[in-house]
Amino acid sequence: MREGIRTMALSAKTAGLLLAGTGAAHFVAPKAFLGITVKAFPKDTQQWVYRNGATELALGLALSTAKTRKLGLLGALGYVGWLGANVVKNR
Repeated sequence: MREGIRTMALSAKTAGLLLAGTGAAHFVAPKAFLGITVKAFPKDTQQWVYRNGATELALGLALSTAKTRKLGLLGALGYVGWLGANVVKNR
């Protein structure tokens, strides 16, 4: 049982770090995110690339740490729902 819990924690940490890395990539290569961002945010798309990058970086770091993982998960679920709602709204 302990091994399973340890594996899940490692997986959550890895997923968080991957999300944080993706968030940071928004600042390094913002043009790579324009095509997907425009679907949710057709106005001020470039600014939304940076805002989304900052959000993903913060959520990823929250998910990667055991103390903040639950809050990070709630934030990530809300963020995904909000992004989806914007894509539907801007079809």
